[in-house]
Amino acid sequence: MNALRLAALLAALATVSAAQVSVADAQTAATLGRPAGPTRQVDPKVPQPGAQGKTFPLNSSWIAVSLNNKPFSGERPTFKLDDQLRATGFSGCNTYSTTAYPLREQGLAVAPFALSKRSCDKGAMAIENAFLMALRSSGKWDIQGPTLIIRSQTGELRFERAL
Repeated sequence: MNALRLAALLAALATVSAAQVSVADAQTAATLGRPAGPTRQVDPKVPQPGAQGKTFPLNSSWIAVSLNNKPFSGERPTFKLDDQLRATGFSGCNTYSTTAYPLREQGLAVAPFALSKRSCDKGAMAIENAFLMALRSSGKWDIQGPTLIIRSQTGELRFERAL
């Protein structure tokens, strides 16, 4: 019975809070000389267009071309971002998964990685570490034609669209 009363109380508080916000919005709109009306709610999971009107391409796959203008050799790292903001790929030796959040003004935030635990030669491990460091510290993204560019504190990653 207590759980039912608590649920009813919370529902009533939510209704009162929503009504107060609507009244405040209408008063603000009237003060500013704008018509009062419904406001559009933005889903925080959906990336919004940046300053140039670009939207991060969800559900797309990319293959790394270069890091700081140095081309990748051998099996190149990959990056795929689905519509749930889960990023997965191959990092040069291991596979990874993380969450990547496209932000306003073409920003990009990447969460810590979950990695497989393969051991590779020193060259592959060095490539992997540089790739993951650049991706993790990313700050801005851009798309120029078929190229995805991710800029970070440690350099610039360039990707081409994968099929």
